[in-house]
Amino acid sequence: MDVVCLCAHWCGTCREYQAVFTALQEAEPRHRYRWIDIEDEADLVGEIDIETFPSWLVAHQGRVLFAGPVLPRLPDALRLLQAQWARVQSGDQGGELPGLAPDQAQAYRALAHALAP
Repeated sequence: MDVVCLCAHWCGTCREYQAVFTALQEAEPRHRYRWIDIEDEADLVGEIDIETFPSWLVAHQGRVLFAGPVLPRLPDALRLLQAQWARVQSGDQGGELPGLAPDQAQAYRALAHALAP
């Protein structure tokens, strides 16, 4: 799975969250992780409109499983990641992204596709 944290350098919460994201990588090393600064990599982020930091994109083979804000705590991140991995293991291909406007869902899908191996 691709686990992408969308943050900004100027965001204090994001700077603090980097340690949590690193700990998550150590706890669940089977996934691919990417930290994207939405301003430094604006071309890659495209039309994604981040309202709350940190926000994640979790995708598998270019398909979005989760997109949105996360609580900046390791136990919450682990639960979210494990739940998405369970979906993959059960054959769930992702699809609907409840709570996202159609243009935002499409923007997250474009990013997932761009990051797919």
